[in-house]
Amino acid sequence: MLKMFPKTHLAAAIFAGAVVGTAMMLSPSADVEAKRMSVSLDLNQQESGKPVTDTQQPAIAMISPTGEAVNPENATASTTTSEDVPAEPEQTWDRFEIKSGDTLSSLFRQAGFNDRLMLSVIHGKGDAEQLQHLYAGETIAFARGDEGELDAIRLERSLLETLEIKRAEDGFHGERVIREPEARITYAEAEIDSSLFGAGQSAGLTDKLTMELAGIFGWDIDFVMDIRKGDRFSVVYEELYLDGEKIDNGRILAANFQNSGRDLAAVLYTDDNGVSGYFTPDGRSMRKAFLRTPVDFARISSHFNLKRKHPVLHKIRAHKGTDYAASPGTPIKAAGDGKIILAGRKGGYGNTVVLQHGNNITTLYAHMKGFARGIRSGKWIKQGQVIGYVGSSGLATGPHLHYEFRLNGAPRNPVTVKLPDAAPIPKAEMARFKAATEQSLAQLDTYRDTARMTLARGD
Repeated sequence: MLKMFPKTHLAAAIFAGAVVGTAMMLSPSADVEAKRMSVSLDLNQQESGKPVTDTQQPAIAMISPTGEAVNPENATASTTTSEDVPAEPEQTWDRFEIKSGDTLSSLFRQAGFNDRLMLSVIHGKGDAEQLQHLYAGETIAFARGDEGELDAIRLERSLLETLEIKRAEDGFHGERVIREPEARITYAEAEIDSSLFGAGQSAGLTDKLTMELAGIFGWDIDFVMDIRKGDRFSVVYEELYLDGEKIDNGRILAANFQNSGRDLAAVLYTDDNGVSGYFTPDGRSMRKAFLRTPVDFARISSHFNLKRKHPVLHKIRAHKGTDYAASPGTPIKAAGDGKIILAGRKGGYGNTVVLQHGNNITTLYAHMKGFARGIRSGKWIKQGQVIGYVGSSGLATGPHLHYEFRLNGAPRNPVTVKLPDAAPIPKAEMARFKAATEQSLAQLDTYRDTARMTLARGD
């Protein structure tokens, strides 16, 4: 977190140098074999940058007994004394953690200031008006001068973002200060014994990062049905550091997943418009036009079967979709971009959403507990957007999602239907794509080879 210093102090923050090294940790267990290595990221991969050093010297003001300015070069040593330079007033800071229910007005009152002063602050210049937008968990601090007047405000939104507001002669001035963390490249790999999450934890990955890894390959691998003992993954990703301490994980840069004899690779690419996505090394999008499963890590409780005996009606009735059992309230995602043509009750389906996609494809989501906020007929939805929550409305024996995929009105098996691909890298952009992703893919291969050689030597 950035620190505030009294005006009598000089603050200088200089961060220089990057240490490049590799380290490997081997942490075998009964379930998985996993490795992890870390190096500092060469920021010149994306854009050059140099540490900024403040070389400006403080100005020396010398005043003669007559009140006239004196040129420092012509002044004698006896001209200036500590009594000639007036001391800056000290500041006292009052800090408050913002809690649910707090308002800017209530925080000003806690600090001993009134609403009139609050209005003059938020009507100040620059970014001062952003002080109106407060969120629980943030920290706000008020600085007082010698006579108790408000001198400055600091709103700490996160480790990386701060809003600073200072008093000036013409009112209050606000500035949004953003700090850039240091990104260090880290490598991890593991062999799966029983679960993807177990393997990820053994390799040092957080559950969030493991979910992101699953999301990259989720169009090609059903992580409920397709995962096998002996499958492997390897991943190159960023760890973010601030003042030498890790604060979070960054992006996955490249990854490989070996699943049931298939060897899948993905690399992150950002185009000229700033849009990022994951692609195969030859430029095909990892993203499909449709998600294979609309519920994360759910269990299939009933398969597509046009001759199934209905569990409630006890008679033969075609089961035109796939049932995914999950806890009540589990989010349900739209399988693809589309328009809502139904959001409401639909007979035995209970609470249901039907989406119309391109190419005469519709998808249906039934037995919902309820709909997500804003879900209504006629609204356009993006792939992956939450549309509702798992429940047991309608003719259902327990909480689950009934999911149907229809082409030209005819039901298709959602588990096996061939999903349309998303757009690949355009030919005109292929050279840029290759140049931008070459290093990440090379790092993935190098780390994998190093890990294999280390394992072979028994280190």
